[in-house]
Amino acid sequence: MKRSEINEIMKNGLNFIEKEMKFLLPPFAKWSPDDWHQKGEESVEIIDQQLGWDITDFGSENFSEVGLLLFTIRNGSFEELKKINGKIYAEKAMIVQEGQITPIHFHYQKMEDIINRGGGELVIQLWNSTVDECLDLDSDVIVSVDSVKNKVKAGGTITLKPGESVCLPQRLYHKFWGKKGTGTVFVGEVSRVNDDYVDNHFYEKVGRFAEIEEDVEPLHLLYGDYSNYYKCK
Repeated sequence: MKRSEINEIMKNGLNFIEKEMKFLLPPFAKWSPDDWHQKGEESVEIIDQQLGWDITDFGSENFSEVGLLLFTIRNGSFEELKKINGKIYAEKAMIVQEGQITPIHFHYQKMEDIINRGGGELVIQLWNSTVDECLDLDSDVIVSVDSVKNKVKAGGTITLKPGESVCLPQRLYHKFWGKKGTGTVFVGEVSRVNDDYVDNHFYEKVGRFAEIEEDVEPLHLLYGDYSNYYKCK
């Protein structure tokens, strides 16, 4: 992806989240690269916990068809999971366009609630996984939609309208996209600790993080950019 494309997606995403959805992101969402150059040890938690912007086309080179905008608002760490009173939760804001696919994947340790916070409708396709991490094409999937159990055939879908949510346990394969004709979807995720570098298992090979062509300066940093601008670590 070109940095100019990422900047435009980020600018439009901020407008959608804050002006249309009336949901405010934390101040560091708008820090510039120059702001980051001036940050000290007081900001190290943002880096350590992978907070901030994450925009990916999953290696598709076609973000509008296969891609996702995410912003990690809060997060713990795997080390926190080991503590009796550790910070074991995470929260993300995401934007899913009509027909825009996030490929089939599951998480090894992360259980997550996926919440339709507004806009269009979110379609989620579901499969159980086998012990060798293949798709279980035979068994029904049981998930809790707003605390009501739902049974879905392997490869079947559920559709979340604004205000609805589903709890996805570990190792449950899922794929999602915005339902065409309903508008862009503002999605929330509340989960156990999130680490996108080690906890995602995609059924097919994808590039989890976009390869970036630096044709312009960043508008705001992706969390993968921090090491190039933040010099306290």
